[in-house]
Amino acid sequence: MELKPGDVVILKSGGHPVTVAEVHDETVECLWMGGEGDLFRETLPKAVLESAEIDDSEDEQDEDESEDDEEEDDDDHKKGKHKKSKAA
Repeated sequence: MELKPGDVVILKSGGHPVTVAEVHDETVECLWMGGEGDLFRETLPKAVLESAEIDDSEDEQDEDESEDDEEEDDDDHKKGKHKKSKAA
């Protein structure tokens, strides 16, 4: 497996995805954020890592929900829920 800085990998035994920071002959320096927002850096042997499959479906769902909200606002406007007051 050919790795380069910026690649996302995971331990073959499981765990959270980590980002490759530096690649050496037989080791890889990886970065990840902890639960409290702390940044961690660890040197790991290449043999224990594999490419992580990133699931973009969560990002797509967020975008879809945002678009749905905009459509609802447009529908409300078209249905006259934003009535203008008439001058007497």
